[in-house]
Amino acid sequence: MSNSPEAIKNFPFPFQNDSYMYAVNIQPVTNQAIFDVDEHYHAEIKERDRILTEGKQGRYFAFPHMKVAQWDVVEIIMNDLANYYPESFSLTQNGDRWTWENKKLNLKDTFTFLDESTLPYEPFEYISRQVQEDIILLDQREGDLFMDAGILTFPASWSLGFDAGMRFEEFHGPVPRAHELGVFKKAKAFLMRVQIGKPWTRLNWTMTVNRRLDTSLDTYADWKDERNTVTLANCGAKVHLRVEVQRFVRLPRSNGLMFPIHTYMISLEELLTNRIWTRRLDQVLKNLPPDLVEYKGLSPYHETVLTWLSQFDLESELVSSSQVASSK
Repeated sequence: MSNSPEAIKNFPFPFQNDSYMYAVNIQPVTNQAIFDVDEHYHAEIKERDRILTEGKQGRYFAFPHMKVAQWDVVEIIMNDLANYYPESFSLTQNGDRWTWENKKLNLKDTFTFLDESTLPYEPFEYISRQVQEDIILLDQREGDLFMDAGILTFPASWSLGFDAGMRFEEFHGPVPRAHELGVFKKAKAFLMRVQIGKPWTRLNWTMTVNRRLDTSLDTYADWKDERNTVTLANCGAKVHLRVEVQRFVRLPRSNGLMFPIHTYMISLEELLTNRIWTRRLDQVLKNLPPDLVEYKGLSPYHETVLTWLSQFDLESELVSSSQVASSK
Protein backbone atom coordinates (compact mmCIF):
# COMPACT_ATOMS: atom_id res chain seq x y z
CA MET A 1 0.00 0.00 0.00
CA SER A 2 2.12 2.85 -1.30
CA ASN A 3 1.57 6.59 -1.01
CA SER A 4 0.53 8.88 -3.83
CA PRO A 5 2.80 11.83 -4.70
CA GLU A 6 0.33 14.13 -2.90
CA ALA A 7 0.45 11.99 0.25
CA ILE A 8 4.25 12.02 0.18
CA LYS A 9 4.23 15.80 -0.20
CA ASN A 10 1.89 16.17 2.81
CA PHE A 11 3.64 13.59 4.99
CA PRO A 12 4.03 14.88 8.57
CA PHE A 13 7.82 14.76 8.67
CA PRO A 14 8.74 14.89 12.37
CA PHE A 15 12.29 16.25 12.59
CA GLN A 16 13.21 19.90 12.92
CA ASN A 17 16.86 19.24 13.77
CA ASP A 18 19.65 16.77 12.99
CA SER A 19 19.30 15.09 16.38
CA TYR A 20 16.35 13.84 18.39
CA MET A 21 15.49 13.87 22.07
CA TYR A 22 12.17 13.71 23.84
CA ALA A 23 10.28 16.96 24.33
CA VAL A 24 6.69 17.95 25.04
CA ASN A 25 6.51 19.69 21.59
CA ILE A 26 2.76 20.35 21.75
CA GLN A 27 1.21 22.83 19.32
CA PRO A 28 -2.35 24.23 19.07
CA VAL A 29 -4.73 22.86 16.43
CA THR A 30 -6.33 25.79 14.62
CA ASN A 31 -8.62 25.81 11.59
CA GLN A 32 -8.05 22.17 10.74
CA ALA A 33 -9.77 18.85 11.29
CA ILE A 34 -9.01 16.81 14.38
CA PHE A 35 -9.48 13.60 12.39
CA ASP A 36 -7.88 12.94 9.01
CA VAL A 37 -9.55 11.06 6.15
CA ASP A 38 -6.89 10.20 3.60
CA GLU A 39 -6.34 7.91 0.61
CA HIS A 40 -5.86 4.88 2.87
CA TYR A 41 -9.27 5.24 4.56
CA HIS A 42 -10.97 2.14 3.13
CA ALA A 43 -7.93 -0.10 3.52
CA GLU A 44 -7.37 0.94 7.14
CA ILE A 45 -11.04 0.65 8.13
CA LYS A 46 -11.07 -2.84 6.60
CA GLU A 47 -7.94 -3.75 8.56
CA ARG A 48 -9.47 -2.39 11.78
CA ASP A 49 -12.60 -4.47 11.22
CA ARG A 50 -10.47 -7.58 10.65
CA ILE A 51 -8.52 -7.06 13.87
CA LEU A 52 -11.64 -6.40 15.96
CA THR A 53 -13.40 -9.42 14.45
CA GLU A 54 -10.51 -11.61 15.62
CA GLY A 55 -11.13 -10.43 19.18
CA LYS A 56 -11.43 -7.24 21.19
CA GLN A 57 -9.25 -8.28 24.11
CA GLY A 58 -6.35 -5.86 24.16
CA ARG A 59 -7.91 -3.90 21.28
CA TYR A 60 -11.01 -2.22 22.68
CA PHE A 61 -12.31 -1.52 26.16
CA ALA A 62 -14.31 1.09 28.03
CA PHE A 63 -14.85 1.05 31.78
CA PRO A 64 -18.50 1.54 32.86
CA HIS A 65 -17.88 5.01 34.31
CA MET A 66 -16.82 6.23 30.82
CA LYS A 67 -20.36 6.19 29.33
CA VAL A 68 -20.67 9.98 29.22
CA ALA A 69 -17.19 10.26 27.72
CA GLN A 70 -18.24 7.82 24.97
CA TRP A 71 -21.06 10.14 23.92
CA ASP A 72 -18.67 13.11 24.03
CA VAL A 73 -16.54 11.27 21.49
CA VAL A 74 -19.53 10.54 19.24
CA GLU A 75 -20.49 14.21 19.20
CA ILE A 76 -16.98 15.51 18.55
CA ILE A 77 -16.09 13.03 15.80
CA MET A 78 -19.39 13.32 13.95
CA ASN A 79 -19.27 17.10 13.93
CA ASP A 80 -15.60 17.15 12.96
CA LEU A 81 -16.06 14.80 10.00
CA ALA A 82 -19.28 16.48 8.83
CA ASN A 83 -17.71 19.95 9.01
CA TYR A 84 -14.41 19.14 7.29
CA TYR A 85 -15.48 16.38 4.88
CA PRO A 86 -19.10 17.25 3.96
CA GLU A 87 -18.84 15.34 0.67
CA SER A 88 -18.46 12.09 2.65
CA PHE A 89 -20.15 12.64 6.02
CA SER A 90 -23.28 14.38 7.28
CA LEU A 91 -24.99 14.83 10.63
CA THR A 92 -28.59 15.97 11.09
CA GLN A 93 -29.80 16.74 14.61
CA ASN A 94 -33.48 17.00 15.54
CA GLY A 95 -33.39 17.35 19.29
CA ASP A 96 -31.93 14.11 20.62
CA ARG A 97 -32.74 12.26 17.37
CA TRP A 98 -29.60 12.29 15.23
CA THR A 99 -29.09 10.97 11.71
CA TRP A 100 -25.54 10.12 10.77
CA GLU A 101 -24.47 9.31 7.22
CA ASN A 102 -21.07 7.93 6.24
CA LYS A 103 -21.11 7.80 2.45
CA LYS A 104 -17.67 6.18 2.31
CA LEU A 105 -19.04 3.11 4.09
CA ASN A 106 -22.59 3.34 2.65
CA LEU A 107 -23.85 3.70 6.20
CA LYS A 108 -26.82 5.74 7.44
CA ASP A 109 -28.17 5.46 10.99
CA THR A 110 -30.73 7.35 13.02
CA PHE A 111 -30.28 7.07 16.77
CA THR A 112 -31.19 8.76 20.03
CA PHE A 113 -28.30 10.67 21.54
CA LEU A 114 -27.43 9.30 25.01
CA ASP A 115 -29.49 6.11 24.38
CA GLU A 116 -27.00 3.30 23.76
CA SER A 117 -29.74 0.85 22.81
CA THR A 118 -30.32 2.74 19.54
CA LEU A 119 -26.81 1.96 18.21
CA PRO A 120 -25.40 -1.40 17.06
CA TYR A 121 -22.33 -1.06 19.32
CA GLU A 122 -21.31 0.95 22.35
CA PRO A 123 -21.19 4.62 21.26
CA PHE A 124 -17.39 4.81 21.40
CA GLU A 125 -16.92 1.60 19.42
CA TYR A 126 -19.58 2.59 16.89
CA ILE A 127 -17.88 5.83 15.86
CA SER A 128 -14.27 4.68 16.31
CA ARG A 129 -14.86 1.90 13.77
CA GLN A 130 -15.36 4.69 11.21
CA VAL A 131 -12.09 6.60 11.68
CA GLN A 132 -8.49 5.70 10.91
CA GLU A 133 -7.20 6.92 14.26
CA ASP A 134 -6.60 4.81 17.32
CA ILE A 135 -8.23 6.62 20.25
CA ILE A 136 -7.38 6.62 23.96
CA LEU A 137 -9.75 8.17 26.49
CA LEU A 138 -8.23 9.52 29.69
CA ASP A 139 -10.37 10.11 32.77
CA GLN A 140 -9.21 13.08 34.82
CA ARG A 141 -9.61 12.59 38.58
CA GLU A 142 -7.58 12.52 41.80
CA GLY A 143 -5.14 15.00 40.29
CA ASP A 144 -4.15 12.49 37.61
CA LEU A 145 -5.08 11.02 34.20
CA PHE A 146 -6.19 7.39 33.87
CA MET A 147 -6.37 5.28 30.71
CA ASP A 148 -9.98 4.17 31.14
CA ALA A 149 -11.10 3.50 27.55
CA GLY A 150 -9.51 2.95 24.18
CA ILE A 151 -9.42 1.38 20.75
CA LEU A 152 -5.99 0.30 19.56
CA THR A 153 -5.59 -1.64 16.33
CA PHE A 154 -2.48 0.13 14.95
CA PRO A 155 -0.12 0.50 17.94
CA ALA A 156 3.63 1.08 17.86
CA SER A 157 4.85 -1.71 20.16
CA TRP A 158 2.53 -1.46 23.14
CA SER A 159 -0.56 -3.16 24.51
CA LEU A 160 -3.88 -1.54 25.39
CA GLY A 161 -4.90 -4.50 27.52
CA PHE A 162 -1.76 -4.24 29.65
CA ASP A 163 -2.04 -0.46 30.15
CA ALA A 164 -5.81 -0.33 30.82
CA GLY A 165 -6.61 1.63 33.97
CA MET A 166 -3.06 2.86 34.55
CA ARG A 167 -2.13 6.38 35.60
CA PHE A 168 -0.45 8.67 33.06
CA GLU A 169 3.13 8.20 34.24
CA GLU A 170 2.62 4.47 34.78
CA PHE A 171 1.69 3.71 31.19
CA HIS A 172 4.65 5.81 30.01
CA GLY A 173 6.94 3.90 32.36
CA PRO A 174 9.08 2.02 29.77
CA VAL A 175 10.21 5.15 27.89
CA PRO A 176 13.97 5.70 28.47
CA ARG A 177 15.37 9.11 29.45
CA ALA A 178 11.99 10.89 29.32
CA HIS A 179 11.31 10.50 33.05
CA GLU A 180 14.76 11.76 33.99
CA LEU A 181 14.17 14.78 31.75
CA GLY A 182 10.81 15.44 33.42
CA VAL A 183 8.99 15.25 30.08
CA PHE A 184 5.94 13.36 31.32
CA LYS A 185 5.44 15.47 34.43
CA LYS A 186 5.41 18.58 32.24
CA ALA A 187 3.13 16.90 29.70
CA LYS A 188 0.63 15.78 32.32
CA ALA A 189 0.51 19.21 33.93
CA PHE A 190 -0.17 20.72 30.52
CA LEU A 191 -2.80 18.17 29.50
CA MET A 192 -4.77 18.63 32.70
CA ARG A 193 -5.19 22.29 31.74
CA VAL A 194 -6.40 21.67 28.16
CA GLN A 195 -9.63 23.62 27.62
CA ILE A 196 -12.84 22.69 25.82
CA GLY A 197 -12.74 23.70 22.17
CA LYS A 198 -8.96 24.24 22.16
CA PRO A 199 -7.31 21.01 20.98
CA TRP A 200 -3.55 20.48 20.75
CA THR A 201 -1.28 18.23 18.74
CA ARG A 202 2.19 16.68 18.71
CA LEU A 203 4.20 14.23 16.59
CA ASN A 204 5.80 10.97 17.64
CA TRP A 205 7.91 8.67 15.46
CA THR A 206 9.54 5.29 15.10
CA MET A 207 10.35 2.99 12.18
CA THR A 208 8.74 -0.23 11.05
CA VAL A 209 9.18 -2.99 8.48
CA ASN A 210 6.77 -3.97 5.68
CA ARG A 211 4.33 -1.11 6.28
CA ARG A 212 2.75 -3.06 9.11
CA LEU A 213 0.28 -0.91 11.01
CA ASP A 214 -0.41 -3.46 13.73
CA THR A 215 2.72 -3.82 15.81
CA SER A 216 0.91 -4.56 19.05
CA LEU A 217 2.83 -6.37 21.75
CA ASP A 218 -0.11 -8.80 21.74
CA THR A 219 0.91 -9.88 18.21
CA TYR A 220 4.67 -9.65 18.74
CA ALA A 221 5.20 -13.25 17.61
CA ASP A 222 3.67 -12.38 14.22
CA TRP A 223 6.05 -9.55 13.35
CA LYS A 224 9.20 -9.70 15.49
CA ASP A 225 11.18 -11.70 12.91
CA GLU A 226 10.31 -9.28 10.08
CA ARG A 227 12.89 -6.88 11.51
CA ASN A 228 15.61 -9.43 10.70
CA THR A 229 14.71 -9.61 7.00
CA VAL A 230 16.06 -6.16 6.07
CA THR A 231 18.99 -6.20 3.62
CA LEU A 232 20.69 -3.57 1.51
CA ALA A 233 18.78 -4.90 -1.48
CA ASN A 234 15.30 -4.52 0.05
CA CYS A 235 15.87 -1.77 2.64
CA GLY A 236 14.36 1.06 0.58
CA ALA A 237 11.08 -0.77 0.06
CA LYS A 238 10.80 -2.59 3.39
CA VAL A 239 11.78 0.03 5.96
CA HIS A 240 9.29 2.80 6.72
CA LEU A 241 9.42 5.94 8.79
CA ARG A 242 6.33 5.75 10.98
CA VAL A 243 4.86 8.99 12.34
CA GLU A 244 1.95 9.43 14.74
CA VAL A 245 -0.03 12.66 14.67
CA GLN A 246 -1.43 12.80 18.19
CA ARG A 247 -4.25 15.13 19.23
CA PHE A 248 -5.42 16.15 22.70
CA VAL A 249 -9.08 17.16 23.01
CA ARG A 250 -11.04 18.09 26.14
CA LEU A 251 -14.40 16.28 26.38
CA PRO A 252 -17.19 18.72 27.30
CA ARG A 253 -19.56 16.64 29.46
CA SER A 254 -17.22 14.15 31.14
CA ASN A 255 -14.19 16.48 31.42
CA GLY A 256 -12.02 13.63 30.18
CA LEU A 257 -9.40 13.85 27.43
CA MET A 258 -9.62 12.27 24.00
CA PHE A 259 -6.31 11.24 22.51
CA PRO A 260 -6.64 10.31 18.80
CA ILE A 261 -3.53 8.86 17.12
CA HIS A 262 -3.28 8.82 13.32
CA THR A 263 -0.40 6.75 11.99
CA TYR A 264 1.29 7.67 8.71
CA MET A 265 4.02 5.65 7.02
CA ILE A 266 6.47 6.40 4.24
CA SER A 267 9.06 4.00 2.82
CA LEU A 268 12.67 5.04 2.52
CA GLU A 269 12.28 4.89 -1.27
CA GLU A 270 9.33 7.28 -1.09
CA LEU A 271 11.18 9.53 1.36
CA LEU A 272 14.09 9.72 -1.07
CA THR A 273 11.97 11.93 -3.34
CA ASN A 274 12.62 14.65 -0.74
CA ARG A 275 16.39 14.66 -0.28
CA ILE A 276 16.31 17.29 2.48
CA TRP A 277 14.07 15.03 4.56
CA THR A 278 16.24 12.04 3.72
CA ARG A 279 19.40 13.81 4.87
CA ARG A 280 17.70 14.89 8.09
CA LEU A 281 16.59 11.32 8.84
CA ASP A 282 20.14 10.11 8.12
CA GLN A 283 21.55 12.58 10.66
CA VAL A 284 18.92 11.75 13.28
CA LEU A 285 19.64 8.03 12.99
CA LYS A 286 23.40 8.62 13.21
CA ASN A 287 22.96 10.73 16.35
CA LEU A 288 20.32 8.57 18.05
CA PRO A 289 21.55 7.29 21.45
CA PRO A 290 21.88 3.48 21.69
CA ASP A 291 19.14 3.14 24.34
CA LEU A 292 16.67 4.94 22.06
CA VAL A 293 17.72 2.78 19.11
CA GLU A 294 16.88 -0.23 21.26
CA TYR A 295 13.65 1.21 22.69
CA LYS A 296 12.31 2.06 19.24
CA GLY A 297 13.07 -1.46 18.02
CA LEU A 298 15.57 -0.33 15.38
CA SER A 299 18.52 -2.46 16.50
CA PRO A 300 18.12 -5.30 13.97
CA TYR A 301 18.29 -2.97 10.97
CA HIS A 302 19.66 0.39 12.20
CA GLU A 303 23.12 -0.10 10.67
CA THR A 304 21.65 -1.47 7.44
CA VAL A 305 19.54 1.66 7.03
CA LEU A 306 22.55 3.90 7.60
CA THR A 307 24.56 1.95 5.04
CA TRP A 308 21.70 2.17 2.54
CA LEU A 309 21.42 5.93 3.06
CA SER A 310 25.17 6.35 2.61
CA GLN A 311 24.77 5.40 -1.07
CA PHE A 312 23.30 8.83 -1.75
CA ASP A 313 25.25 12.07 -1.79
CA LEU A 314 22.83 13.78 0.58
CA GLU A 315 25.20 16.52 1.74
CA SER A 316 25.96 17.84 -1.74
CA GLU A 317 22.31 17.67 -2.74
CA LEU A 318 21.40 19.68 0.34
CA VAL A 319 23.94 22.35 -0.64
CA SER A 320 22.56 22.36 -4.18
CA SER A 321 19.00 22.75 -2.93
CA SER A 322 20.01 25.60 -0.63
CA GLN A 323 21.75 27.40 -3.49
CA VAL A 324 18.66 27.08 -5.69
CA ALA A 325 16.44 28.41 -2.89
CA SER A 326 18.73 31.39 -2.20
CA SER A 327 18.83 32.36 -5.87
CA LYS A 328 15.05 32.71 -6.13
